[in-house]
Amino acid sequence: MDEWSSVRWCDVVNLSLGAVLFFSPWLFDLSTGAPWQTASIVGVLIAVLSIAALAAFAVWEEWLNLIAGLALIVLPWLLAFQDSQAITIDVVIGMMVAALAALEAWLCRNSEIVNLNPEV
Repeated sequence: MDEWSSVRWCDVVNLSLGAVLFFSPWLFDLSTGAPWQTASIVGVLIAVLSIAALAAFAVWEEWLNLIAGLALIVLPWLLAFQDSQAITIDVVIGMMVAALAALEAWLCRNSEIVNLNPEV
């Protein structure tokens, strides 16, 4: 994998999304309680997983980021958010994180297949 491949850029974008999610309660003046805690906890989780992937890549980190993104999409309804802005932020960032993580896992799988099969 070259130094700044598509996989690395996905991790950088996910790190940025994790930071935006973490700071979203202050940036968008979200209500306290579940929306605030969800943004903080999941934002830190996404950022830490992205930093770990940048430091020493492993495909399991992408699967955990995918799970975190999907969880972020459904948590507003599971926790009964009352703030529609918090719901929008969580769902949009969750979809972006999940899509990037799925893309990254797919890119890694395809690069392994190509490397195993030199005739392709």
